[in-house]
Amino acid sequence: MDLATTPARTRNDAAVPPLLDELFEPANRADPYSRYRALRDAGPLHMSAFGLHLATRYTDCVTILQSADWGHDKEAEQLHPTIPAAAFPDTFLWMEPPDHTRLRGLVTKGFTARRVAELRPRITELVDSLFDAALDAGEFDLIEMMAYPLPLTVICEILGVPTGDHPLVQKWSQALARAFDPDFYLTTEALAARNEALPEFAAYFRALVDERRRSPGDDLISSLAAVEEQGDRLTADEVLGTCITLIIAGHETTVNLVGNGSLALLRNTDQLELLRGRPELIPRAVDELLRYDSPIHLNTRAAKRELVVGGRTFAPGEGVVALIACANRDPDAYVEPDRLDVTRFFGERPVSRHLSFSLGHHYCLGAPLALLEMEIFLSALVRRVRSAELLSADPPYKPNILIRGLTRLPVRFTA
Repeated sequence: MDLATTPARTRNDAAVPPLLDELFEPANRADPYSRYRALRDAGPLHMSAFGLHLATRYTDCVTILQSADWGHDKEAEQLHPTIPAAAFPDTFLWMEPPDHTRLRGLVTKGFTARRVAELRPRITELVDSLFDAALDAGEFDLIEMMAYPLPLTVICEILGVPTGDHPLVQKWSQALARAFDPDFYLTTEALAARNEALPEFAAYFRALVDERRRSPGDDLISSLAAVEEQGDRLTADEVLGTCITLIIAGHETTVNLVGNGSLALLRNTDQLELLRGRPELIPRAVDELLRYDSPIHLNTRAAKRELVVGGRTFAPGEGVVALIACANRDPDAYVEPDRLDVTRFFGERPVSRHLSFSLGHHYCLGAPLALLEMEIFLSALVRRVRSAELLSADPPYKPNILIRGLTRLPVRFTA
């Protein structure tokens, strides 16, 4: 396919080939992979309607994501030019060293391998309670009853958000997760919801941080508040930005991992049965589910100096989008990439690393936590559920582009 000669239609004065224009349409959210495949086959780079090239191939995405020469500090201006000035508090997500190193280092202790391992009993308890309720119901929406409560409860408990406030935090988080998409594709309603949620979310955490200063607890907000009071390592604005970032990144992506992963297994029941018979596969099967249907579909970077990727030279400051979900299905990186294979990452055979947690110094801080939550969820699924059945052949998807997942997943579980 030659996209350069494909008839284009105009959107916001930008001529966009139909394949690219359709790629991010909500109607195509259920199956972006056939379009990713066509883009990847057509070439390594394609100019998007919002002014950034899309990198489609695994090797180029690895180059972009793992190199410190590609920065992540331009995303707000590249994708979100309509965010009101100073509306989003400072977040390490959109920083580069040394500020990124300083801020990330302050929160890393809440997500170390040891700290995450200590959470296993609590996560197991929570997962079992969710399965108790689901099995009692028999037929239920897996997104509402399991995918949201699991990671939301865990990240809120880590931060120190009171239980009664979890639904409020979820509402704000959903509005902001949608707003991580390029402004170009957001509806007026979505932009309004984002601009309303930002100050409300910030005001909530400002009050919670003030409370933790007065009455510290054994939680991450108390730790951040204590550091901020010292005055030289963390500003009040950075505390707010860090809390909001951790809430969104700490549960919205895992919601989609649980939802997308469950849907993949229920559509590929042979793989689910394989996990039943060989539960030792489960930890590495999580990696395959992340590769097969990633919760995150794209990541932006900006060149810090003149760089060449995909045969094109990028000037300093020029941005690019790594299509992570497209790269995760690249046949040059994976054998039969469109096939779910829960044994793919198991054993000693070499296999390309999936990109769903990114690479380099922006590698996902919460990766160990997400992996553990999904491992425990799958272990309970194969241990406690005799049969699991989809009740909808085509469950609906959220309109989100960047953090992609299901709106609902009706299922039937039999104990």
